[in-house]
Amino acid sequence: MSAIEIGRVCVKTKGREAGKRCVVVDIIDKNFVIASGPKELTGIKRRRVNINHLEPTEEKINIKRNTTDEEIRELLEKEEKKT
Repeated sequence: MSAIEIGRVCVKTKGREAGKRCVVVDIIDKNFVIASGPKELTGIKRRRVNINHLEPTEEKINIKRNTTDEEIRELLEKEEKKT
């Protein structure tokens, strides 16, 4: 099982968004992924991120490649209500 996969919730470790959570939306290649917060929820907008700047968590949401920010936000809010 790969640590970085679509739907994996990660914490950014570098840059101005360090310490904030994001979700991997797409995998570009072995070094980069597309991650989204989404911005309304965590302050991280959708962008290309180096995987060396991400710390994967055990959390994973069930999404498909290139899921919209609105769908991700709804799933994350639903997960928060469960816990």
